[in-house]
Amino acid sequence: MNTMKRLTPLALALVLAGCVNLAPKYERPQAPVAGAFPTVEGTVGSGNAVASEAPAAIAWQRFFTDARLQQLIALSLANNRDLRVAVLNIEAARAQYQIQRSSQFPAVNAGITGQRQTTGKDQPISSVYQAGLSVSAFELDFFSRVRNLSDAALAQFLATGEARKTAQISLIAQVANTYLTYLADQELLALTQQTLKTREESLRLTQLRFDNGVSSKLDLQQAVSLVETARTTLAQAQRQRAQDLNLLTLLIGQPIPDNLPAGATLATTNLPDLPAGMPSDLLAVRPDIRAAEQQLMAANANIGAARANYFPRITLTGSTGTASSQLSGLFKSGTFGWTFAPQAILPLFDFGRTRAGVESARAERDIAVAQYEKSIQTAFREVADALAGQATYSEQLRAQQAVAAAETDRFNLSDLRYRNGTASYLDLLDAQRSLFTAQQQAIQANLLRLQNQVTLYRVLGGGWSEPGPATAAR
Repeated sequence: MNTMKRLTPLALALVLAGCVNLAPKYERPQAPVAGAFPTVEGTVGSGNAVASEAPAAIAWQRFFTDARLQQLIALSLANNRDLRVAVLNIEAARAQYQIQRSSQFPAVNAGITGQRQTTGKDQPISSVYQAGLSVSAFELDFFSRVRNLSDAALAQFLATGEARKTAQISLIAQVANTYLTYLADQELLALTQQTLKTREESLRLTQLRFDNGVSSKLDLQQAVSLVETARTTLAQAQRQRAQDLNLLTLLIGQPIPDNLPAGATLATTNLPDLPAGMPSDLLAVRPDIRAAEQQLMAANANIGAARANYFPRITLTGSTGTASSQLSGLFKSGTFGWTFAPQAILPLFDFGRTRAGVESARAERDIAVAQYEKSIQTAFREVADALAGQATYSEQLRAQQAVAAAETDRFNLSDLRYRNGTASYLDLLDAQRSLFTAQQQAIQANLLRLQNQVTLYRVLGGGWSEPGPATAAR
């Protein structure tokens, strides 16, 4: 009892603050997806999986082993402007949280004032000097309005941190896919240059045969058409390769260095198969889902803050200090005094404003629930699509490479039969076109296979974790 008597009103207010929390109890919504990912019947992976380790635990330095690509990713993480904005958004959200959290504590101000006045002509001048500490309009948070606003700001801050992780994961995947596209365009460019050289030689021979009356004008024009078609494709490949480099320059945030280490070709690049895990694992590893849940928690806390507006808002204003007619005696012989001014405001008639505020907060919470569930469904679909690709792209590549090998044999046989006069030039031209198309499609199939592995790594939450000391040392 004696202890309570010694408590100042301000200390008692701090003890009583936050007695009732009107926010609904948070419960994570059930994931609106199946319990397992769908499978593609009759297919198997390549058998090149990274043991049974979760993809989110595999650092990007271990997943992407190409030294050149590793350097490009490192540069993008250091210089990419979108990622830099995401980091700065975290700092802004942290500051906003600190601002909101400070409302839970009284702001103590120190002040010194002086006043001199006279009541008329030839009257003596009176002086009053004051110094002291004051607390202005500190809210006693009996119904947790301020606390819930602080919790909402904290959830927004945490959501921003998860958004930064999502930005990094997406950036790494985009750099990797662009680099793989560049390698594919390099191979397509080399293939087109080789094809153009072959067709130009064929045109030269056809021109000689036409000049000697052996070939027809039709054969000559068909050979010219093939050459010009190859030149068109060559120009497209050169343009696409230049655009790939421009995109890489944008992603890494600086010109591409000339001293990058040597990298692999598309044909020698290989990325491991990844275990899918269970859909529930996505809730723990996907930062975009965690960000959506933090937004949901913020909306839930805002309901509590809105409900608190139905109840009295109690604030305290107080000050203590000394006053003196002489500035020199302010801290020596001044008169000590204090003031204490509590205030309670209870809304009576606000024409539905408070009720509308609660309804709005509930609607925002329902929106956040739907967005959270949609983020889970989107993640489920992305993983399912990538798993379908992992199960089928390897077989598609094998089959397309077999087609290219068969078309190579067909072209060689057609060329031999044409030179021996047992096949028409039309057969040879058709074989040339089919071979070029099959070789292009084989390169594209390999690119799609590798890019699908990058996508699967991203949608399973890979790209955020960093290698441990032991791994980095190796």
